[in-house]
Amino acid sequence: MVKPRGWLEWEAEQARDWISRPQAGDDKYSRGVLGVRTGSKDYPGAAVLGVDAAVRTGLGMVRYLGPRRAATLVLQRRPEIVIGPGRVQAWLLGSGITTTTRTDAVTTALQHALAEGLPTVIDAGALDLVSRAIGPTVITPHAGELAAMLEGEAKPGSASQIAANPGEWAIRAARLFDVTVLLKGAVTHVASPAGARLTVSTGPAWLATAGSGDVLGGILGALLATHSDQLETDAASLAPLAATAALLHAAAANLASAGGPIAALDIADAVPRAVAALLDHGVDPGPRPTR
Repeated sequence: MVKPRGWLEWEAEQARDWISRPQAGDDKYSRGVLGVRTGSKDYPGAAVLGVDAAVRTGLGMVRYLGPRRAATLVLQRRPEIVIGPGRVQAWLLGSGITTTTRTDAVTTALQHALAEGLPTVIDAGALDLVSRAIGPTVITPHAGELAAMLEGEAKPGSASQIAANPGEWAIRAARLFDVTVLLKGAVTHVASPAGARLTVSTGPAWLATAGSGDVLGGILGALLATHSDQLETDAASLAPLAATAALLHAAAANLASAGGPIAALDIADAVPRAVAALLDHGVDPGPRPTR
């Protein structure tokens, strides 16, 4: 794997400044409200994982809008979630949705969310709608998803080409789609149209497990919601927020794993400990992989 020069490895010292601590006068609205349109009939668990991770990252409220079965599972896991439309300050869209089975009604709902111009995380089954985004936006593809996004472009790339040189392709995608790109992989690459180039390399290999990306989406969505006011005037904040989400995701995985296998929900369960460690003592990232 090629790691070009000019990339900054994101560390706890930088990430700590991008976590919002609640103040005495805060309420659930001032702490950030995340709207979530994720999950599908085939993949309802993605909604549960993303919502659970968002709640555990530290925000005031999550509003979930999605399929009935997914909503039921979300409430069973997290009864504090609000089901139904209302005021939100950021969006998490697309996890657990596929373009091949997405209905017209779901597509319309995703487009309406994107048209609000709020800080937004676009994942999985909403990535093809990136051109509809008008607010501060982070996309979170893996190599295969980015390859699909690039089909029909002047310089498409295969999943294997992207995986072999993720940094170059993350930069290219950021410029092409005019959004911040968090390209998932063994090393996470975050690139912005303005030129930010950040990496996170601290996650254990056990992190490559089903649903892990849904957890990452929830963490990132929560960070956008808690920084929504800042993002209204400073879109450059997207890159450090995305890298901080990746660092928390990796730190939670290390805490949950302790050297052994983990499942996605284990990662979400460990997020509060990862946040506490980051704020109070810094994160021990664990051993760095050799690549």
